[in-house]
Parts: sequence; C-alpha cells; structure tokens
Amino acid sequence: MEKQRVIVIGGGAAGFFGAIAAAHATPNAIVTLYEAGPECLAKVRISGGGRCNVTHHCFEPAQLVQNYPRGGKALRGAFSRFQPQDTVDWYRNHGVKLKTEADGRMFPVTDDSATIVDCLMKTALKAGIIIKTRSPVKQVSATEPGFLVGLKEGNVKCDLILLATGSSPQGHRIAKSLGHTIEPPVPSLFTFTIKDAALRQRSGLSMDPVEVKLKLPGQKKPLSQTGPVLITHWGLSGPAVLKLSAWGARALHGQRYKGTVLINWLPQLTQDNVRALLHTAREEGGKRAIANHNPTPAPKRLWTYFVQRAQIDPQAQWTTLSNKAINKLTQELCQGEYSLQGKGVFKEEFVTCGGVRLKEINFKTMESRLCPGLFFAGEILDIDGITGGFNFQSAWTTGWLAGHGINSSHL
Repeated sequence: MEKQRVIVIGGGAAGFFGAIAAAHATPNAIVTLYEAGPECLAKVRISGGGRCNVTHHCFEPAQLVQNYPRGGKALRGAFSRFQPQDTVDWYRNHGVKLKTEADGRMFPVTDDSATIVDCLMKTALKAGIIIKTRSPVKQVSATEPGFLVGLKEGNVKCDLILLATGSSPQGHRIAKSLGHTIEPPVPSLFTFTIKDAALRQRSGLSMDPVEVKLKLPGQKKPLSQTGPVLITHWGLSGPAVLKLSAWGARALHGQRYKGTVLINWLPQLTQDNVRALLHTAREEGGKRAIANHNPTPAPKRLWTYFVQRAQIDPQAQWTTLSNKAINKLTQELCQGEYSLQGKGVFKEEFVTCGGVRLKEINFKTMESRLCPGLFFAGEILDIDGITGGFNFQSAWTTGWLAGHGINSSHL
C-alpha cells in the first residue's frame, strides 16, 4: 500500500497531539511536523506557571461548552467524542498521572510542565513522526491531488495537511489563501487597567467571591462574572476579571478597552443585608475608629479604602456615622463604580479570539468544507475558552479529531 504523506504545520499542543493521533490511527502514513520556532510545545512548557494546566475536571460536554465564549456550540459534538476524561485517560496510558485542584484545574502530579512535554515528545518519536523545527512554512497551494508546501529550502508535496498554527498571522494567511474566512483576531483573557491610585496601593489584596459587571456604551445588559478578584499595581485581575475579559473580548476591543466596571464586593449578601450589617456595626462600634472595626470579610486595608471612597474619615468614631454615610458606604460595597481605562497582560495565557470561521469546518473530522484534504486544530480556529485548562482541552480535542479524521476520510 502506498504511504500517504501528511504534513502538520505548527508544533503547539493541537498540532503535536494531532500528529500523534494521525500516526497512531494510520500506521502507513508518513507524518512530518513543521514548527517555525526553535522548539515545539513552547507554550505548553510555560503554561500554568510552568506546571501546565492540562485540562479541567468537567466531564459533562453540555456543561463543559459553557466555558467557551466562542466555539462552544461547535465543540458540543466534539466533546462527546473526546473530552477531559479522555485526556486524563490518554495521559495515564502514556505514563502521566493528572491531579485535580480545588478549583477544578488539572495538572500533572509532578507539578512540572516538562512531564507533559517529555511525554508528547517521546510518544511522537516512538510513532515515527518526523519533527522539523526552525522550519516556517511560507505558503501552501492546493494541487491535484494533494498540496505543495513552500519552505525556505524549497517545495514539498503531500497528500493531506493539518494546519495548527495557533493565532499566528501566517497561519491565518495560509488558511485564507486556501479559501477560508478569518474572523478578526482580538485579545482574550486580560486584566483591567483601573486608574485609581488608592486602589492600586492595595496591590496584592484579594477577595472571594466578588461579582464584577462590565457596562459598555450601546450594550443593553452588562456582562457579569463572580469569583476571586485580585488587586494589582495596575488595577484588577483574578478569575472573575479574566472570565469577564474573555466573554467581553470583542465588545471591549470595539470600545478600545474603555467602559464602566461595577463591583459588588459582598455578593453573598443583599444590599439591605449590607446596610443592616453597617447599622449593627455602628451600634457595636461605639467610640472605636471606623477603620478599626471592620464588619465585612474584606482585608483591613481594603476596608479603609471603601470607607475613604465613601468620603468617610476612617479615624472617625462609629457613633458619628450618619444614615446618609451608611447608604453611601453600602453603595460602594455593593455597587462600586470604576472606570476601565485599558487592558493589562495576563502573562500565563496568550489567548486570542478570532480565527478560521467555524461554519467552514466539519467538526466530526476537523476537515475543511472548502478545501478537501485540509484539516484544522487548535487556536487557529475561532474558538477560545476562559482560563482553567479549557484552551488546552479544545487543542487536545480538535487535534485528536483531526488525526482520526485524516485516517477515516482519506487513508
């Protein structure tokens, strides 16, 4: 039987996993992977603070897709075929055990991303995959049959291609040259820049849970997320803010990252409950300074910030606090208004929304509906998840489906 030549473009999580899946599913294929950079799996190595957040402990596809601001609908069927439990099983079968942390994120028990990188490298080499680094692909032309792949040292012919170049503009150019539409890429998963010097002086403090809402011009209903919030030297971060940035990525980009952030620092209580809490504190606080009697779960330095923001002297006695001042402090605690001035960088993740239009892909096989023999996987597609292992999971899933799609459709 004549060996089929499969070229994988991109040596990240999706490309690597797709190459392995193709080699395993089709032993008579010659699989060659081209990576533009000096090493493969660079993002895997640095992700999760060097621990690699492999996936998320969510084994129900209908629930899982709710963590994808873009692509959830398309992934629903894909996750019924390869989901986090399959990822856990795959790594266990290849000698790597994963553990679950309290927030659902899953890491290798070694807490070392090198464990994942080494596992993938060994598996790829054992499967006979030819890996070429520092090999950027210049262009791809569809021929009859197959494709002509342009490299710096010349052209290479192949039968099938898996394009898994992440958010690289070059990958988008190749996809476009083969007939695909690119949804404009914009950043997803970023922190909020809040120009409030007093808040930023509280850098390092956090609260959980906090409800964060985002109001943008022309938007009928504010976007909302609840979870931990971290105060930074440039503004706000933490899971609630990062999730909000992902869901609001396109709208925020359109508004040049300007808008209003409303924060409920005590979402477990109603506004009336908070007001009652402050009235009780006034009765119990007596002649103590307001700064020294904190009835909320907020750290003391954050409590004094809320008090000052409500234009109350933190050294004033509780007995001197008027009902009007209590109402103002209640407002700050339950519906504090902050001006969003821009976006910061979330260093552990490099995620964009945008990419190849999903309607142009058959999600059973990950094959292009427009260019037979061309397959896609990973972040080159208009798919992005919130933080917590969801982006890697979509890479493993689409890579696995593409690898098996290559086998079932053509080989």
